[in-house]
Amino acid sequence: MSRQILLMGMVERKNNMDKIQLNGEKREVKSNLNKLRKSGKIPAVLYGHKVLSTPLTIDLGVFEKVLRKAGESTIIDLVTDDGKTHPVIIHDVQNHFLTNRPVHVDFYEVSMTEKLKAAVTLEFTGEAKAVKELGGVLVRILNGVEVECLPADLPHSFVVDISKLATFHDSITVADLAVSSKVKILTPAEEVIAKVQPPRDMEAELATPVVEDISAVEGAAETKPEEAGAAEKTEEANK
Repeated sequence: MSRQILLMGMVERKNNMDKIQLNGEKREVKSNLNKLRKSGKIPAVLYGHKVLSTPLTIDLGVFEKVLRKAGESTIIDLVTDDGKTHPVIIHDVQNHFLTNRPVHVDFYEVSMTEKLKAAVTLEFTGEAKAVKELGGVLVRILNGVEVECLPADLPHSFVVDISKLATFHDSITVADLAVSSKVKILTPAEEVIAKVQPPRDMEAELATPVVEDISAVEGAAETKPEEAGAAEKTEEANK
């Protein structure tokens, strides 16, 4: 951690590559972090495979825009003041325990010719019939899946259409995701992404066993009158 990079300028989309570009400049590592944060910047670090670890300084406002656009599964072009472009992903973000705003960020530089593993978020769309018409409760079990692919093929997210959930027996699994042949999903295919649970009253009703002949159950628990009379006579005879 000998140097840091100051991210400056506007966040922009590259028309051809659909990537976010950040401009920055390097600085010495020995800095007053309190003064740094008061000036609207936060510390970070740039590292990766065969990459020298480099401490960074990030403009907080610019980074928050980047995070909203890119998330943690989109390649970002980090351009430093030496003219080099670093293809990176946001690997980790630490947030303030009170404000929940970022206070430290890790950027991981990737090799565009080597496959990587990353978490890709799930975006839910549509309306479940089992919720709208049957009054069920939508349960989202997974918010993302792990994938392996080349950085250029890394999807920003996967869209999950919950309108397929028509009954309480329906579910959406990882196997149902529409995935490019260039992307391998590492999360087990049978894992459930979303389903709809019945309302509480209906759920209790479904869980309660149905007794077809209540009289048979009651009769088994009581002594028949003639059997009680015979028992009394036997007792009198024995006196």
